[in-house]
Amino acid sequence: MVINIKTVRDDRYRFVHTMDLDSGFYYRTGIFDQFGHETDQDPFMAQYPHLLDVGIMGHCVHGKSGLCLKAGVQCYQDGLHKEEPNMSVDDFQMIMDQSRGKLHQVALGGRGDPDMHEDFEAIVASARTVDIVPNLTTSGFGLTKENVKIMKRYCGAVAVSWYRSSYTLQSIDMLLSYGIKTNIHYVLGNNSIDEAIAILENDSLPEGINRIIFLLHKPVGLGTQDQVLQISDPKVAYFFSLFQNESIIDRAGFDSCTVPGLINHDTVIHEGSLDTCEAARFSAYIAPDMMMTPCSFDQEYKWGISLREYSIQDAWEHKKFNDFRNTLQRSCPYCSKRASCLGGCPIKKEIVLCKTLQEGN
Repeated sequence: MVINIKTVRDDRYRFVHTMDLDSGFYYRTGIFDQFGHETDQDPFMAQYPHLLDVGIMGHCVHGKSGLCLKAGVQCYQDGLHKEEPNMSVDDFQMIMDQSRGKLHQVALGGRGDPDMHEDFEAIVASARTVDIVPNLTTSGFGLTKENVKIMKRYCGAVAVSWYRSSYTLQSIDMLLSYGIKTNIHYVLGNNSIDEAIAILENDSLPEGINRIIFLLHKPVGLGTQDQVLQISDPKVAYFFSLFQNESIIDRAGFDSCTVPGLINHDTVIHEGSLDTCEAARFSAYIAPDMMMTPCSFDQEYKWGISLREYSIQDAWEHKKFNDFRNTLQRSCPYCSKRASCLGGCPIKKEIVLCKTLQEGN
């Protein structure tokens, strides 16, 4: 069996990162000292992003139907009202060419299902030509066998948004039938936490699913403030308490926005296995119009840089990205848990599940 592993040494920040292009396993070491010995100090950032979230979709073909809202999901990219051109194959290829040998995985997204892109196969195929693994998230609505076959050939993993509908389960079944590693992406807010608790308590995930990934609701785009979870809510405390059960942990995962909640509640998850906000440290978002910003939740492009004017490397080293990093580096200087948390989200502080922060102490 051929093991397709790529290892890159980051000479600027003195660590090594490894990616298995078949399984998707990603690992990075601690910082190496002047003698070449690995320390237990985690690197703060990389000299080039390890993950690019690329919004290939400028508009949502399902947007006018209000598909997300009907499913109880408030689209943070506002696919209901915003319509822009999808990213071109040439633009995507430029991103891939600049990332050759530096980047090993790309997440496809944007304002709509990536598998609805008019040049979907050309895009995922172009990533593989430079040894970059494309992953994506889809609602599953309109998913075809032809596109599932394309995913099987080129993609590492596929996530299905939990839209609580027959097409959700049908798309999961279709992906699993082709042997594709399939996750569920579940937006965790006030309107969904009861269901999330019931799913975990009853182990009612579809059979064959790799993991359910909990994504914290953000008040961005169509996302409303009333759905933001509160650290003082007993339901929130109970939800996290369920992760004292290792069998539940084995079937779950979290976005980095959820990390403050994990470290501020009693779980058996080792803090060393958690990675807090990676924006501008190890990841970045590129919008369909070729604006690069630390995170896709920066919908106003406060930290945005145009890749029509700058290379990805130059954008990564731009003052705006450094300003974003400085927010993380300077946050909560006296907190004993800051190394694991870095103060949480710099874009929407109200989502950070930390009692001290929310009380303004």
